[in-house]
Amino acid sequence: MSRTFATVLCLPLALIAATTASAQPIRPFSFGALKAAQAAGKPVLVDVFAPWCPTCRAQAPTIDALATDPSTSNLVILRVDFDHQNSELAFLHVNKQATLIAYKGKAEVGRALGITDPDQIKALARSALR
Repeated sequence: MSRTFATVLCLPLALIAATTASAQPIRPFSFGALKAAQAAGKPVLVDVFAPWCPTCRAQAPTIDALATDPSTSNLVILRVDFDHQNSELAFLHVNKQATLIAYKGKAEVGRALGITDPDQIKALARSALR
């Protein structure tokens, strides 16, 4: 196999690997995950989600985009299940789905309820990155 052919063949795989490496998946919320991210000084976005909630579903594409955006690759996104994580909701002082909370390390730097505008969601997430 020629070097040029091998380069052409491997280039798409390298691009996929680079893109994947910069992505941070949305993870289920747990106390341990939040505490570990905070102890490491990581920026965190907590997404309180219910699958039946139209506002949550409207927020989801923007939050999914944040998870794959290289400029927010350091952001830890944790999704709380509104229907099943009652003690976690109490800990976070949340009583409504579609709540987003931004943390910079251990400090809460922003909280929003029901916003669906992509620019507002991104601004909230970026407040944890500053």
